Amino acid sequence: MKFFNILIVFLCLFVSCKDQKNKIEKVGTAFEQGKYDVFGTKINAVNALSPSIMFQKYRELEVLDTLALQFTARVVDVCQAKGCWMTLALDQGEEAMVKFKDYGFFMPKDITGKEVVVNGKAFIEEMSVDDQRHFAKDAGKSNAEIATITEVKKTYGFEADGVLLIK
Repeated sequence: MKFFNILIVFLCLFVSCKDQKNKIEKVGTAFEQGKYDVFGTKINAVNALSPSIMFQKYRELEVLDTLALQFTARVVDVCQAKGCWMTLALDQGEEAMVKFKDYGFFMPKDITGKEVVVNGKAFIEEMSVDDQRHFAKDAGKSNAEIATITEVKKTYGFEADGVLLIK
């Protein structure tokens, strides 16, 4: 009887792993054969969430909470000084500020409007006025636009350890 139970467990594992492999192949086909550039840790896009689902996840977070996940979105802005951060479009006009783990890699400065898949940790933070002004300056905003920043702002943050840039 013990042998039979062990056989059943292995059979279930085999069948479930086989189904997972097929699912990975179907989802991952758009990212195969050089259709993307990899930055940071090599990742795949199997479990990437849509911008609307990611926005819902952010709305459920509190300050200091983190979620490990990956999502796909359109690049809204990139640091024009070094490519050391980017903002991604979420649902309802919201954006997520993406920084790169340990400044281990940077993004090209000309990717505004392109689609990316980011992997890492999502969080909510309160961004100081100084930090907001710093990022506005990096983005090439005018002094008049920078001067209008006067209040601490709650933002959607993301620390990416890997990024796929869809060609």
